[in-house]
Amino acid sequence: MALNEKIQVHKASGALGGFVHGASLEDVASSDAVYQRVRALLVDHEVLFFRDQPQGPQVFAAFAKSFGDVLGHPAYTTVDDAPDVQILESTAANPSKIEVWHSDMTFMQTPPSFTLLQGQIIPAFGGDTLWASATAAYDALSPQMQAFLQPLQAVNDFRHGFRESLAEPGGAERLAPAIAEHPPVEHPLIRTHPESGRKAIYVNALFTTHIAGLPAKESEALLAFLYRHVVTEEHTVRLSWQPGTVAIWDNRSTQHKPVNDFLPQHRLMHRVTLTGDQPA
Repeated sequence: MALNEKIQVHKASGALGGFVHGASLEDVASSDAVYQRVRALLVDHEVLFFRDQPQGPQVFAAFAKSFGDVLGHPAYTTVDDAPDVQILESTAANPSKIEVWHSDMTFMQTPPSFTLLQGQIIPAFGGDTLWASATAAYDALSPQMQAFLQPLQAVNDFRHGFRESLAEPGGAERLAPAIAEHPPVEHPLIRTHPESGRKAIYVNALFTTHIAGLPAKESEALLAFLYRHVVTEEHTVRLSWQPGTVAIWDNRSTQHKPVNDFLPQHRLMHRVTLTGDQPA
């Protein structure tokens, strides 16, 4: 039996998520058949989890680059000998500032397709991550609401997502190049996935500022409803991290949220984001 035929996935929740068995990071990076099988599972399950993958950042980067080109991030440092791998670290002295549901980097004209995390230093308790299926959320809307939302456009802004960092001493100067490079952009409020063809709600509380063409009160009320609706418990999955756990998720159809309930413990993750296309 070929290696790709031995791969199994066990569902992690009713809406999204699956634990992959029978394939390592090296298997995916070195075998096109294994990669094609895993990519199909990823598009289907929207987020995949691999346990017991303690490989170094070079292997993690090679695995990530099987799925696309690497996209840097203006706010994060990288591993010294693996510049494609970003460092996400939270300590009591420097806690994480991102605590809301979001999809990565929707302030870009072409936001990321996939994001990957690999657990490095994991707290003894806490520090889970949650994901929500924006496709399951869309499917749960009434046909009337789906039709109403379909033609709308949402505005996304880098400054909105990094407003706390901008308020810190020196923050505005440090992030000035990123602000200049990323003016506000409009994306379809309902996005069609380029591979699965499924529709997803494409707004998030971190980067979306308003819905174009609607009065402010209507925009605020509608966004508040959609933010709550996407993350309804039935649309979510939760992962408890272990050192060497790898998660890869589809930013085109999910949102995610870190649970910062572990401080003052230390948490360190490696991350890679991959280029995407313009939402449509």
